[in-house]
Amino acid sequence: MSPAEAKDAKESATPESTAPASATKREIAVEIPVEDVNRQTESLIQKYQKVARIPGFRRGHVPASIIRQRFSEEIKTDMVEALIPRFFRQEADRLNLHPVSQPRVTDLHLHDGEPLRFKAAFEVLPEIKVQGYKELRANRPEIEVTDADVALAVNEVRERHASFNPIEGRSLADGNFAQVGLDGHPKASKDEGKQEDGQPVHMDEVLVEIAGPNTMPEFTEHLRGTNPGDERTFDVNYPEDTQDKRLAGKTFTYTVKVQSIKQKSVPELNDEFAKQLGPFQTMDDVRKAIREQMEADRKHEAEHAAKDKLVADLIHQNEFEVPDSLIDQQIDIRLERGLRALAAQGLTAEQMKKMDLNRLRAGQRDQAIQDVKAALLLERVAEEENVQVSDDELNHELEALAKQSKQTSEAVRARLTRDGGLDRIRTRIRNEKTLDFLYRQSA
Repeated sequence: MSPAEAKDAKESATPESTAPASATKREIAVEIPVEDVNRQTESLIQKYQKVARIPGFRRGHVPASIIRQRFSEEIKTDMVEALIPRFFRQEADRLNLHPVSQPRVTDLHLHDGEPLRFKAAFEVLPEIKVQGYKELRANRPEIEVTDADVALAVNEVRERHASFNPIEGRSLADGNFAQVGLDGHPKASKDEGKQEDGQPVHMDEVLVEIAGPNTMPEFTEHLRGTNPGDERTFDVNYPEDTQDKRLAGKTFTYTVKVQSIKQKSVPELNDEFAKQLGPFQTMDDVRKAIREQMEADRKHEAEHAAKDKLVADLIHQNEFEVPDSLIDQQIDIRLERGLRALAAQGLTAEQMKKMDLNRLRAGQRDQAIQDVKAALLLERVAEEENVQVSDDELNHELEALAKQSKQTSEAVRARLTRDGGLDRIRTRIRNEKTLDFLYRQSA
């Protein structure tokens, strides 16, 4: 509840709420005794007496009657802001209600010599009796890494260690690499006669493989047969599914200058190459390490997918109403995470301002509901199975965060304690342990 909500609450003759029954929405009527109202009013008058500057009176000696008259509205506002939160919490505690949203205050009755009365509408968690979790079964596919998989991975390692050697005396041909400098600009729209939305692209000493599988056809077409020092200008049409969001669905005009021609040379797959890659003696050692890593990665991916399916099944078996306030909080978290990812891909603040946030929020709502349901259900399972988070587990997480942020673990703990983050981390660890429990018992 904000001060503005308390101040602007309107008086109403409606004695009771007519809102439909809900598992998450509550409304309570609160009455603050006149003695508490008078006591708070007198305290505020004394406070105003100490600081008020009124002509004809020395500071600190303004009569209470003058203060009451001159600052009547301010005193009422301060009194409401001071009393309503405290008495709302007391009444909610008395009724054993635990709000998960800020209360919306209505029907505020404030008259001299009378108790202060108001109504407060808020949300609570629904009663969740989790069921069916012991019968959940996870899909555990057999993990297989073939020799062909390993060979492909070895070749990728080999490609990453390729060298590029200059070629002189001939033009660019398929399979060669052109080292170029380029400038690209979004092409003006033919329909509206204006510049397309997009940021210019500038790159120095970039390698372009002529007729390569990852090379846009327009680059191959216009650079094939050129020589160092040649310059070409041409358009490139990027499809909508282009990974770089700055280019997706756009047409760019490029000016490309060929700096040199190079030929790629890959190392031989021998024991000398194996020793360059790490603590290996032979290529068989490298292949064994790659196979083990691929098996571990695929096992992790399969386990992650199985856990996602377990959570989806758990949600399906336990239908309940979710508080809107928790959904909104989760939408905020998902949006912030998404915008950070877009910024990392190069999206500018100016471009983000043009985004339709209302549409983005609406698009996140369904998944946010699933996220909240999953968290609440995992908490209930944790309670049923007495899943706990030890101090050592929490300290280990804090040490990892400290290393990541280059701070001391004490500084990280102090910061998280101040903003409530410590409880959130403990809850996250507990939910992860609960999901591990569900996975183990689902065999």
